[in-house]
Amino acid sequence: MGERILLLFIKEMKMHTHTHSPESPAQTEGRLIRWASFYDLSVNIMTLGRVRRLRTLTVDHTLLKAGESVLDVGCGTGGVTIPAKHQVGKNGRAAGIDPAPEMIAVARRKASRAGLEIDFRVGVIESLPFPDRTFDAVTSSLMMHHLPEHVRVKGLAEIRRVLKPGGRLLIADMMRPGPSFLKRFTSLVLHHGQGMRFGIEDLPGLLQEAGFEEIKQLEDRFMIIGFVRATKPAAIIA
Repeated sequence: MGERILLLFIKEMKMHTHTHSPESPAQTEGRLIRWASFYDLSVNIMTLGRVRRLRTLTVDHTLLKAGESVLDVGCGTGGVTIPAKHQVGKNGRAAGIDPAPEMIAVARRKASRAGLEIDFRVGVIESLPFPDRTFDAVTSSLMMHHLPEHVRVKGLAEIRRVLKPGGRLLIADMMRPGPSFLKRFTSLVLHHGQGMRFGIEDLPGLLQEAGFEEIKQLEDRFMIIGFVRATKPAAIIA
């Protein structure tokens, strides 16, 4: 009964909470989340009020340094991008892309209120709007599970392209859920009631095929969310 009520709540959000934006959504085969007005609230509920801790862990595990450049792929409302910008400092560069213009509009307002210069753009992981070798680090938080496998493969190739040689990729995403109510509840929220076919345990193989090295699923975790970090080879021609 509790799961049925939760599914109805999620359906209502998806139907009624689009934020108007003059930009059009980017074309993607991944799941498009457009209920920006309720996104932060829903993630905070899902993390039992500890969403700031999750975002702090994500930024910390990216090993950002002052003056570096970082791209947040699937940035949503900027929850990771903004603290990443704080980490790289005024001489560093932060950018974020999301296919939903509603999300980008909220992220831009947040950055403006915080007095931060962040390059937020409507865009998709399978065709990143940046030149080769642009970023020292790329983050992806709670997005990979929304993508079909062939889009994940294409997206990882794009991330590798825009990373500088020796650049780092940090992915935070859900581990496969167990039988507990909390794990099923979290899976329902993030997957909009659909069964989970992908877990962060699947990423190391995909990252290896995409040409990354130093691939590691970190021991640290947050609820049922895990972290994988990988590096683009330093000695590389393409």
